Amino acid sequence: MIPTLREAIHAAEAKGTALGHFNISNIEGLWAIFHAAKKLNLPVIVGLSEGERDFVGVKQAVALVKSIREEYQYPIYLNADHTYSVARVKEAIDAGFDSVIFDGAKLPLEENIAMAKECVAYARAAGREVLVEAEVGYIGQSSKVLDEVPEGVGLDPSSLTSPEDAAHFVKETGVDLFAPAVGNIHGMLRATHDPRLDIERIGKIRAAAGVPLVLHGGSGTVDEDFTNGIKAGIAIVHINTEMRVAFVNALKAYLAEHPDEVAPYKIMKEPVDAMEKVIEARLRLFSGM
Repeated sequence: MIPTLREAIHAAEAKGTALGHFNISNIEGLWAIFHAAKKLNLPVIVGLSEGERDFVGVKQAVALVKSIREEYQYPIYLNADHTYSVARVKEAIDAGFDSVIFDGAKLPLEENIAMAKECVAYARAAGREVLVEAEVGYIGQSSKVLDEVPEGVGLDPSSLTSPEDAAHFVKETGVDLFAPAVGNIHGMLRATHDPRLDIERIGKIRAAAGVPLVLHGGSGTVDEDFTNGIKAGIAIVHINTEMRVAFVNALKAYLAEHPDEVAPYKIMKEPVDAMEKVIEARLRLFSGM
């Protein structure tokens, strides 16, 4: 029997590992994620941001992931990534997503709490288990290659999530998962690795919050920080930009070598393989393989 997403997260935490969360914009990304996870026999989470859901289709994303889960009897889960309104959280829950993220990181804390609490109440009334995640601490919004840290992102201790705010937020909202700002940023820096994570802060937040932690903006983070962050309390790691870069670079190379090819399924094979390699490497790291 396929475990629930909650069960998969708890099993990973018990083993001192983390689940990989990878975003898709098309079916090519979905197959890359599934093939990499199946090769390693690891559960995996597929995510779509609001923009990605608009492109793929909200109900269509559910149907695609559900079809793979049922055909292969495989623990592959679907998450509504970075959702900025209660209405769109409700849309994803109604469509059948396994989990949703309300992203109120740019809002005042109490407003973030009020909206997240509304999302939790709606999820609890859904008639099935839907996990709700929320964020405290702004880390940017775009999954792309950057020349500098995103505007508005602070990396000094006073700008990062405090254990006290995490505990208060979880207690007031009842969220199942919590995403802190611990030095992570969305996107990945072009010329160097991303800022280092505050591992000690991760441990303190996990202890204070009492729920599994999610690391957003994983692309560009050094391997050592992933390993230590997972040991400290990270249960899910988000990767998107690394996949996009691999896809685009492989696509450019293929089209340069085959300028007359017009069959999409032939053009897409090498970009899918490139994404799959990135995903497999990250899954191996997150699972301690």
